[in-house]
Formats: sequence, structure tokens, C-alpha cells
Amino acid sequence: MHGAGRRVTITTSGVHDQKLSAGRTRLVEREREIAVLRTLVRRTAAGRTGLVVVKGPAGIGRTALLGALAEEAGRRGLRVVRTAGARERMLRFGSPGAPTDTTAHDGRAVAAPGRPPSSPGRGARVLLSSPDATAAPPLHGPLLTYRQVMGCAMATRPTLLSVDDAHRADLESIRALVRLMRTRQDLPVLLALGWRDGEEPIAPMEWATRSMLEVIRPRPLSGQGVATVVHRLAGTAVEARFQADCLAATSGVPSLVTGLVAGLDELRLPLTGAGLEAASAGDIPVFGARVRYLLHGQSPVAMRAAQAMAVLGDGTDTTTAAGLARVETTAFTRSLHRLETIGLVRALAGDTWSFAHPAVRNAVLTGTPAGTRRDLHGRAARLLHDSGAPADAIAVHLLASPAVAREPWATALLREEARTALLRGAAEHTVRLLRSCVPAGREDSCDPVLVMELGIAESRVDAESGIGHLTSVLDRLPDPDLRLTALSTLVGALTRTGRTGRAAQLLAAQDTGSPSGRARLQLLEADMLLAATDNREAYTGLLERASLRLDLPGTTPAERALLAGRAFIAVSRAEHLPQALSAADRVLRNGTPITDSPVSLAAAAAALAYADRPADAAHVYRQLLEGTDAVPDHLRAGLLALDGEAAQRLGRIDQALRSTVQALGSTPGARVTHHQTLALAVRLHALLDRGDVVAADALAGTVPPDAIDDAWQWSEYLAARGRLRLAQDDPVAAVADLTECGRRQELWQRTNPAASPWWYWAGHAHLAVGDPAEAGRLATRAVDLAHCADFPVALGTALELLASAGGERGRLQILEDAENVLAQSGAALSLARTRVARGRALLRAGHVGPARKVLRRGWDESHALGAHALHDEAHGLLLSAGARPRRATSRGAGELTRSEKQVARLAATGRTNRQIAEALFVTRRTVELHLTSVYRKLGLSGRKELRSALGRPRSAADPAPTRRER
Repeated sequence: MHGAGRRVTITTSGVHDQKLSAGRTRLVEREREIAVLRTLVRRTAAGRTGLVVVKGPAGIGRTALLGALAEEAGRRGLRVVRTAGARERMLRFGSPGAPTDTTAHDGRAVAAPGRPPSSPGRGARVLLSSPDATAAPPLHGPLLTYRQVMGCAMATRPTLLSVDDAHRADLESIRALVRLMRTRQDLPVLLALGWRDGEEPIAPMEWATRSMLEVIRPRPLSGQGVATVVHRLAGTAVEARFQADCLAATSGVPSLVTGLVAGLDELRLPLTGAGLEAASAGDIPVFGARVRYLLHGQSPVAMRAAQAMAVLGDGTDTTTAAGLARVETTAFTRSLHRLETIGLVRALAGDTWSFAHPAVRNAVLTGTPAGTRRDLHGRAARLLHDSGAPADAIAVHLLASPAVAREPWATALLREEARTALLRGAAEHTVRLLRSCVPAGREDSCDPVLVMELGIAESRVDAESGIGHLTSVLDRLPDPDLRLTALSTLVGALTRTGRTGRAAQLLAAQDTGSPSGRARLQLLEADMLLAATDNREAYTGLLERASLRLDLPGTTPAERALLAGRAFIAVSRAEHLPQALSAADRVLRNGTPITDSPVSLAAAAAALAYADRPADAAHVYRQLLEGTDAVPDHLRAGLLALDGEAAQRLGRIDQALRSTVQALGSTPGARVTHHQTLALAVRLHALLDRGDVVAADALAGTVPPDAIDDAWQWSEYLAARGRLRLAQDDPVAAVADLTECGRRQELWQRTNPAASPWWYWAGHAHLAVGDPAEAGRLATRAVDLAHCADFPVALGTALELLASAGGERGRLQILEDAENVLAQSGAALSLARTRVARGRALLRAGHVGPARKVLRRGWDESHALGAHALHDEAHGLLLSAGARPRRATSRGAGELTRSEKQVARLAATGRTNRQIAEALFVTRRTVELHLTSVYRKLGLSGRKELRSALGRPRSAADPAPTRRER
């Protein structure tokens, strides 16, 4: 065993320690049984007759106890005769070829049954006979000879006759031996029988007198007993979780405990709960073999019951499982109780059963022949279908029985389940379901709609197979809508794999002579644009030949889909910004989640987010997430990532963390989709905003280097990781990550400084390594682009970076300009960060009073936002300025009272104080007091910042506020 400090042998009967003195076997939790056996040996040595039956289920340790009895008898000087019953050949003791072991414990040969001993030893040869021999049936000659040998041996010295697995032997011989013991109680012989529970038609206890009989029933090991066994085998302390899991898996049956430890050792897995959990996904060597050994010792009905349970899984009701096993329910239940006695199954509530552990179930499945398993799965699917079971439960069995899966009822069920799985975003599972309905090489003979469904699912996980299947059925689809669906998926798959030329040929072949034909072409062009954002070469190639006209009216869903894609690309490239933003607004004004694709609406909202309108974008994302039930899970992950990004831009750290954790789910970093990659980047930024560098580092550690591909979302991840390196005081690594991010952004033509903040963190990384010139270059470029585009957040943060990169001259004015710009943007965290930077500059310039005032605002705002690192920085600067900050003022939308929220929402729509007072039936003075409190808690300078602070975009129908109340 790994880590063992001594040689240990594992057998089916027990644990033997080679360092024990005199070769004695140490058994765990068998002290009471050993004491009884020692007493019996002493009595036999004193000349008395005895009968002991070691009774229990298979694997409980009967053989180990009989071995311990033999050792004790040999040590006391008894002659030891050991044998075992043979189930295969029901031979009588003494018959030629019987499986007996007649070697004395001291190594001397004992006369074999069937021939006289070579030396009778001391005393005369004794011929034993039963007093009632005339009444009993005549005995076989070999048995009489055996009795003669026994008499000779017992005349020499007291004898132990040990018969293991006596239930497998000839019962008449056992009965005769017991009758002999009962009638000749003066013989110094101890007869020990190992007997399995429930096997005997006539118990040996009924053949003996109560005074001479001793019954020993070994009990399963306790948790502490399991720990002791494991410790002896491994030589190390036992983890509490592993002790509990091992007890659950083995039910304390010693042979299973030792088998489990040996199996984990063979798999090179640690003896821990995690090691056992990892091994339980498959068959565990040694352990699985012992489970199957115990199972094969049961009746055929019990075997079928175990196989039926293994196929159906834990928690299946007894009636269904009995039907699958083709056994009457009462007999099935009896068989389960038998399996329970050997620790393989356990009863649950409501007449249901489960295996003791998943490893036990896997052992049973492994031992079931493949053909039998397929047959059982097929019949299980039909049974569950007829009983009204859920489709997903039936589909599991159909996947394991290909022949049944192609029956009409099964194919219909699998297709329906595949549609459900695709909505959940489980594309790989969808492909498995549909491939079971479409035999490889026989696609031409299958329903073309079925092949189309398979191609659509494959396009997400196996693009080449999806393209092949969609191409093969494109001309065979009877319905125009189905053909458009197939064509749309095919165009997207071709574009994502870089074959934009072929995709363009398919678009060019479309009939545009009718309104419906033009609409189909527009939808296909939109799909092609959005699909290209997953492949840089396809994206750049498409931009060279595709039209990005933004003058479509947007009156149809097809026009809006095309406008959304074009607007998103234009804003990312910082081109035709007025027209692009107007187009995005038209899409969102005319489109609805009912009539338009959520992808189109999300693309239009993303265009607004990249134009420094994150509040408007967040409103759209929330509508799609909360008001659309049919969004597939893979699209929902993308929406959540975008929602988290908008929240992070607005300084809503908690919301960003909530959205991104939902988007990522339990997906490991090595397997995140491109949508989830964006969520990963946003989550890193949000954790760093909160000041949790440890959690951010742990999250980044889940992503292996080879997972980073050429998608633009991974550029955002590199930006976030570069910021993390900067927070970890590793500016050189930060510069490397952020420089690579900038290179990728240029290749993707994402030149808009509002699209990604990579340049801001790159500038600070260059400052950290002593390169203010490069930081100034990045800041100047961002200022120029943001100023021309009228992007306030990008402009304000660029000015703050420019002030940090420049000299002292003009720094205060630049920071004041940055603060004024950001105050109008709704980007609360960027504003707080700039205020802290300005306070630091004022303090450095000796303007202590103004510095305190600015720092106090940044200190309050960072506390309200949950930006702990920034809050601590502001706190330290306030102390340096001689201030004594006591407690941060409660800030944020969560601190507003119900009345304040009502007033704030109405004011955000543009209503005047008088209109608000009339709507709420309060005085204008009350409205003014509420608004003053709202401005203080939200850190706002006036009414014009309310809309962005509350996250509600202005509707076209909202009236503008009067000048007097702005």
C-alpha cells in the first residue's frame, strides 16, 4: 500500500499483519467472538465435546474467525483438521476427490479420509459407531472410514474439525457429524462450521443440543472499525470524510473494506473522500470484483434484482424494478432484503431502494454482460415510457440501447428531449440524443427535418459534421421556414470556421424578388455578421466586402436584426457613430422581445454600452433576462455577461458579481464558452473593484494558458488579468498582458476607447514600470477619440490617466475637468476613483482644505459602492491630510426609503416637482426634501444625474425636466 510502513497482505477473509508475533492474525472488532472461541478450545483441550457455528452473510469474516480458531487450537496443542464445502460437487466427506485439507496445524500429515492412517498413534485404534445406527439410514463407506480416522485422531489427542462454507457441503454428512457429536459428548473434539445466512434448508442448530452448541454472528464493522482496518493497511491516519464514505460504500463488510482500500491503491488514488469520489465514476478494481463475488453467491432472482436496480438507478420504485427484472414483486423485495444483509443495498423511504454507494452500482453494471445491459436499458425505457416517466429519464436508457432508440416512439421522444436540451444550452447532449436516431451512413434515408435538427445541434460542438448534415438536407426540406432555419445555421457555421466566401455564395443565391425573399436575405446577413465575431479572420475579411449601411428604417424584425449587427460593429470601430447610435435606438424603440431575436436586441444594447450609455444597455438586458422565457441557456449566459459588464461600468459591483456568477455557473475555466469568457473578465474586474485580490487570483488560476484563443472576449480577459497583476505589484507581467490585449484589440478593429478599458490599466502599468511616455501616449489617443465621439466615461478616465502621466503643471486642472465630465456620466466608480486621484494631487500641492473635501466625497462614494480598496486608499489620504474620518455615510440606491425611491423614479422620468407632488398626493416641499436626501445618498449633484444613477433609460415619451428644476 502507498505510504505503508510495513508489509500488509489483503485477503478476502481479513487483514493480516506480517509483523504480528507467532503469525497470529489480528482481527478488528472481533474481541468478543475471539474470547468465545478461546473458551471452546480450552474446554476441548480439557476433554469435552463442542459445536460452534460461525454464521453470517458472505464477506462478513467467517473464514477469518475460523482461521483464528485454528491458530488458537494449534497453539493449545489440538490436532487441527480443516476442510470446506464444495458447492459445485456436492461430495460427502471422505469421498475420493473431495476438497478437504487434512494437514495438521503443526505441519504433520493426517491420514486422508478413505484410507487407514499409517500410524494410529498412542492407544488402540477406535472404531466409532452411532448407538442408533440400526435406526438410521445406512451410511456410505467413505463416511464410515472418515469416522474411523476421526476416532483414531481423537484417541491420540483432542481435535478441531473446521468446516468452512458448510452450507455448500453434503448436508447428510454434516448432519451425521453433528449426530455423532451429540451422542458421544465424551469425545475431545470441537466441530466448527462456517455457515452463510439463509442458505440452509435445515439449520445445524436444530440437530444439536443447546448445551453443546455455540452460535457466533460476526457484526459489520463500525466507523471506528473501518478506520482501524484502513490505518493498518495504509499506515496513515484516516480522514473523517473517507471513514464515513468508506462505511457507506461497504456497510462495514470487512471484505469490501479491504477491497476498497486495495482498489484505490491500484488506481493510485489517495485514501480520502475526494479520492473515493473520483474513483466512484467507474469500476474500482478489487472492490468491484468482491462485490460481484458476493452477488454471484446469491440466488438468480437476487442477481436479476441487482441488475435491474443498477440499470434503473437509485430511488426507483420496487414495482418498476421488479417488472424490469421479470420477478414477482414480493420475491423481488425478498431478494433486496437478502442483498441488504450483505451490505450492497439499503432501503429508502416510500418503498424505494438504492445501492450502498455509487461504486457498488458501477460494480454491478460492469459485471452485467453488454448484451444483457442493452436489453435491460431498452426494456427499462419502454417500462418508464408506459408509466409516464419524464422524457429525460427515458432518454438515458434509449441512449444505451441503440436498436430500441430507432423505434418510432423512441425517436419521437428523443427529438423532443433534444429540443429541450438545446434550449438549456446542452448542445453536446443534444447531439448524442439525435445521433442515436440517425444511423451513421444512412442519413439519406432519414427524415430530412431530423437530420436538420442534428446539424443545428452539431454546428455548436462539431462544426464540420453540422455543415455536412445541413448541406445534405438543404434542398430536401419541404417548408421554406425550415429551409431558412437550416440556411441561417449553415451560414453561421461556415462564417465561424472562416469560410465566408462559401457563406456569401449561399446568400447571393437567395431570391430577393419578393418582400419575404429580401427579409430572408437580411436575416441571413445579420446572422453572418454576428457569427463573424467568433472568428477574427472571417470578421476582418467580411468587413472588407460587406455593406455596413445604417439607413434602413428598421420597421421589420429582419431590418432590425441587420441594423443591430451593423451598429454594434460601427460603434466598436468608432465609425459613423451618430448614425450607428441612431440605428441602435431605432432597433430598441421598434423591437420587442416577442417579435425580435434576443440576439438582435442585445447587440443593439451593447452598441449603446460601448457608447458610454451603460444604463440604457442595462435596462434592455434586464428586460430580456426577466421578460423572455424562451431564451436558450447559452444565450442567457451571454446576456448575463453583458448585464454584468454594464453593471460594472456603472459601479454596481454586487450586481456585476451576481450576474457573472450566474453566467459562469459551474463551468470550469478550461471549458468556458466565449460568452462565459466575457463574464470571467467582468468578474475579475468586479472582484478587483471590491478589493478582493485573493479571490480574483483564485479565479484567474482556473484558466489554463492553452484555453486562451483568438476570440475578442479573451482580449478582455487579458485586460482583467493584467489589472490583477498590477494589483499584485507585478507591473512587468501586467504590461505583458495588457500589451497583448492591445495588439488583439487592434487586430479586431476595436478602436473605440469606450469599448474596453484596457488602455487605462495599460497606462497605469507603464507608469508602474517607469514609462510615463507610453502612458501619456495611450491617454492622449483615448482623449482624442473620446472627445470626438462625445463619450464622457472614456473621456473622464482618459483625462485622469493623462494627469497621472504628465507633470505637476496643469495636473489639478486636468483632474478637475475629468471630475466634471464623469459627474455627468453615471459611472459612479470611475467618478469616485477620479476624486480620490484629485484629492491626492491637491494634497501633494499643499491644498489641504480642498483635498479633504474632495477626498471625503470619494471616501463616502467608494464605501457606498463597496469598493473597499479605493475606500481604504481614500481613508489613508484623509488621515495624511489631518482629517479624522469617523464613519462613512450610508450611500447607494439600497439606502433610499420607499418614499424617496418613488420620488426619485418619477423625477428620473422628467416630471416636475409639482407633477410628482400631485401624483403622490404630497406637498412640493416634501418632494424637495426627498430629492435632497436622494442626491446626498446617491452622491449626485442634481436632477440630471438621476436617470443614470437609477439605471433607467429615458423613454421617448418621457418629458424633459424644466430648466428651473434641473
